[in-house]
Amino acid sequence: MQIHESAEDYLEKILMLQEQNGQVRSIDIANAMGFSKPSISIAMKHLRENGYVTMDPDNSIHLTQKGAGIATRIYERHRTLTSYLVKLGVPQEIAEKDACKVEHDLSPESYAALKANMKTLK
Repeated sequence: MQIHESAEDYLEKILMLQEQNGQVRSIDIANAMGFSKPSISIAMKHLRENGYVTMDPDNSIHLTQKGAGIATRIYERHRTLTSYLVKLGVPQEIAEKDACKVEHDLSPESYAALKANMKTLK
């Protein structure tokens, strides 16, 4: 099944918030991404229906194994691409924004080559 870029962004943000705060709720995602709470609620419903997240009775959001796999892959790409761009001299803020644009579409082959090349940069 093909997952949409927006779903990958939500899963990545859940992982990031989980690492920062330990617990994630819809309002945390809304605040971090700058979206409305109703928009996040709809997105979480779709992610639940597709088996990427679960919600506790207290409305805490948790990644399933399937969701965590995607989130981890995207977040690792984000960090790697950001680091690569910074090493090339791109300012951190711009590197992070550009990494967000590229992380979803870069082929596995190009990503592997970029990652291997990173070791040669100082």
